Amino acid sequence: MFGEYSVNDSQADSTKSRNGYPPAASGAAAGGLPPEPASFVGRAAELRLVGELLRDRRLITLTGVGGVGKSRLALRAVADPRQARTDGVRWVELSPLRDPALLTATVAQAVGLAGHSPRPPDEELCAWLADKELLLVLDTCEHLVSECRHLVGELLQSAPGLTVLVTSREPLGCPTEEVVEVRPLPCEGPDSDALALFRARALTAAPAASAVFADPGRTAVATEVCRRLDGIPLALELAGARLGSWTVEQMAERMDERFEMLSGLRVALPPRHRTLRTTIGWSHELCAPLERLLWARLSVFTGDFDLAAARAVCAGGPLPAARVERILSGLTAKSVVLRVRERGAGTRYRMLDTIREYGHDWLAELGEVQIVTDRHAHWYAALSQAAERGWMGPGQLDWYRRITAEHAQLRTALEHLLTADPGAALEMAGALWFYWFSCGHVHEGRAFLERALRAAPRTGTAYHQARWALGLTALLQGDLDTARSSAEECARDAVPLADPERELRAAYLQAAAALLPGDPLRALSLAGPGAGAERGGRTGGAGRLLCRLAGAYALCDLRRYEEAAAEARSLREACAELGERWLRAYAEYVLAVASLGLGDHGEAARHVRAMLSGKRLLGDRFGIALGLDLLAASVAGLGDGELAARLLGTAHAWWRTVGRPQMGSPSLTALRKRSERQARAAIGDTAYEAAFSGGAAAVTG
Repeated sequence: MFGEYSVNDSQADSTKSRNGYPPAASGAAAGGLPPEPASFVGRAAELRLVGELLRDRRLITLTGVGGVGKSRLALRAVADPRQARTDGVRWVELSPLRDPALLTATVAQAVGLAGHSPRPPDEELCAWLADKELLLVLDTCEHLVSECRHLVGELLQSAPGLTVLVTSREPLGCPTEEVVEVRPLPCEGPDSDALALFRARALTAAPAASAVFADPGRTAVATEVCRRLDGIPLALELAGARLGSWTVEQMAERMDERFEMLSGLRVALPPRHRTLRTTIGWSHELCAPLERLLWARLSVFTGDFDLAAARAVCAGGPLPAARVERILSGLTAKSVVLRVRERGAGTRYRMLDTIREYGHDWLAELGEVQIVTDRHAHWYAALSQAAERGWMGPGQLDWYRRITAEHAQLRTALEHLLTADPGAALEMAGALWFYWFSCGHVHEGRAFLERALRAAPRTGTAYHQARWALGLTALLQGDLDTARSSAEECARDAVPLADPERELRAAYLQAAAALLPGDPLRALSLAGPGAGAERGGRTGGAGRLLCRLAGAYALCDLRRYEEAAAEARSLREACAELGERWLRAYAEYVLAVASLGLGDHGEAARHVRAMLSGKRLLGDRFGIALGLDLLAASVAGLGDGELAARLLGTAHAWWRTVGRPQMGSPSLTALRKRSERQARAAIGDTAYEAAFSGGAAAVTG
């Protein structure tokens, strides 16, 4: 009846069952470690120190100037197999996060908590981590120091098995914090780490530069360049990339000119900040005019972005869209922009914070901050609307992956539109209903929807859509009063709109709010086959399909299993014709429940395995938990008490990630209790507890 996805696309049960339960999906989980850059040099002493602290302390903060290599050191340290934890290592990239209110939701997503509970997010996250042995990395916290200090303090107090590693330009200021200052690389002598990094980057950019390092005299000049750059890794890499255009002697000469210019600034910069600013200034000077313009305009992106977005947001004036790709490639070759590849998301690009900040200063000098930020926001608003239009079709899986990849940009766009264009924010937040409702972002979605509904006019289709989306998020949180009031308002407003799709969506919300507390008769009257047909509307619209699902489930609750199966088969066929996966998997679930009710446990197991296969592709946590409970009931009915107990344990682990076991539904709770009784009767309490514990240890994120 309901569904939610997570960025994680791993499957539930790590022990493949004898009945053919599908294995874990491949690929990195949400919050898993990012790929390590190729150019990691030296740092042996720092790695030993951080490794020892990670074993002995619970909160370690790596501090230092921007570009000094804090994130790379943290990544190398936690990737050491000796730092493995029972519940894994989770990496949370905070650089793209601009709204402090979303900090907890961001961390929760990274550790595998979908969070459907109505409890405050901080409280829910603390409860989730309470029994975990986990290493959590919060990367780039300097713009959220007070918020991180508060959250980390709560988490460490609640979760005795938690260790936190922070990277920040300044300490958090927590009482138990161990602060490690990450210093620049040693840069004296021909064998220094700084020269090794400079050489590696230079040879990547220009293989012919090997001649420089074969000549002792020229190597000495390169060593002096490294010394003048204070051994700061980012500065060394940017400078090394210049050897494709300058000789090392020209570089040393230009460096003197830049330092003389900066020394005359009225605002004094600390020496290492001045060094980095100088090196970035070099890169800027070496760029062609259109490269500088693209650099400045790209600074509105938070996190990574794709080529299509760069074209749409950054083209204009002297920079035609047709040339953006080539100019972007030039910035990548100069190490101004990084190229990254993500599973399911293709090639994407990003800027390091210090380089993005420099670009944003230039964007302000150009007087283009407002216009480019507006363009960015409206591009992602349009993308959200296109995703909604394509959600119920064959591109659903691709849209799931794309919208997940664009999460940081969507947040940035919504934040801007809430103040710059509340009407557009309302439309965008409502269009993303499927992301809030189906992809594990309930708390975040509800917060954006409530803010947009307060800021924008309370009329029109955009308001109606956002109000409906708010009801969906409230439903998943168990806030049935808000869900019902939203549904009633949507039902009233749909009539003058003369839009059957809106009426059907409102009817689904009303029916779902009746089903959860156990009123299938009312749900059937609202969304059953007859009610849906009376309203008309597109047969492939989300409203009609959701109503058919709610009606089929209500028939199951009423034990009208043959009718439920017929309706579910019809829904499954409709979804197959559309190429849709999400609802089709839930149709398989209803077929499994109907088969179970008719006493055909083998057929029920077959349908639920088909459902889980669909959920495996999308990492649907709620669907996986729901399916595991039903598979346990099926195998318990077949007499396999041990497997049923193990599946119930695994389902328990997945329900914890959702935050609301069985969603408070009487029928779902009764099903699980019946399975437990059957399994205990088959194998005894001691064997049941052992099998349950084994299943509960399954990896869920």
